[in-house]
Amino acid sequence: MVTMRDVAELAGVSITTVSHVVNGTRTVAEETRARVLDAVARTGYTGNAIARSLVTGGTRSLGVAISLVANPYFAELIQAVESEASAAGFTLLLIDTHDEPSAEQAAVRALRSRRVDGLLLTPSAGASGALLPELRQLGTPVVLIDRLPSHGLLDQVGPENAGAAAALVGHLAELGHRRIGLVSGAAGLTTTSERVHGYRLGLGRAGLPVDESLVVSGESAIGPAGTALRRLLALPEPPTAVVTGNNAMLVGVLRTLRELGLRVGRDLALVGYDEVEWADLVDPPLTTMAQPVEEIGRTAVRMLLARIAEPERAPRTVRLPARFVHRRSCGCQ
Repeated sequence: MVTMRDVAELAGVSITTVSHVVNGTRTVAEETRARVLDAVARTGYTGNAIARSLVTGGTRSLGVAISLVANPYFAELIQAVESEASAAGFTLLLIDTHDEPSAEQAAVRALRSRRVDGLLLTPSAGASGALLPELRQLGTPVVLIDRLPSHGLLDQVGPENAGAAAALVGHLAELGHRRIGLVSGAAGLTTTSERVHGYRLGLGRAGLPVDESLVVSGESAIGPAGTALRRLLALPEPPTAVVTGNNAMLVGVLRTLRELGLRVGRDLALVGYDEVEWADLVDPPLTTMAQPVEEIGRTAVRMLLARIAEPERAPRTVRLPARFVHRRSCGCQ
């Protein structure tokens, strides 16, 4: 097996110098660096991914910075991303951002330090302020997934949120509901603003007024969603139907309804944005809007590989339609 010592002897330098070149830990004279890289290529040294990247120009790896804890939907997304990347001969380096801007920025910089060929990112609410412009300026190949705030600066792919949310509201209105509540997601996320917009759009299409008291943030999490539902039900005129903005909040709403002794579909019509694998196992089964999770993941990888191959191509935004899954939680028989 070729070692760093073999590379050093062939290049006529010290092992320390070889280490600095392949790890980028100190500036080395260009002539010396060229000799080390030539020796790496001639010996076939593969001591680490960094050495291979210096010779080939790429590590055949993709970095993924995503919030796994905040939403189980992203775990399903990762499966599709890994499958598509593997089929193209790439491995994934994954870091959980916990949906916190500081952790997200650290994750992206850590992945870039590993010389990944490109990045897949689900941006946090604070990403638009500093991180996305930084990536754009550096020319890092990147595709944003699910949350799409770049406005033509970066490639991005996600669901068509507004129309899907409007369709959920429209279905409830067709059933005769006039007080329709929304447990919305965390502030600052494009998915939240787009689904709130869709909610209002659905009300407008049904000829219903917008009552801001019927929109309460569930902060994209289980506990706050339960609190949001209690606020809605405490209104002088509570809603007869509720839309939840994601699968985590759907759990929080269901849990709270059980605590209050209220039955879904009878005491309160309920529909959710995001399909869940147990949707047809509860009683009554849940009406949802299913995102095309696998297609989003696979499309994101294809877009990233296209960006790596053609760095100067114009950024694209791809919206994929969600699918209405009709069950009985909306009160339908």
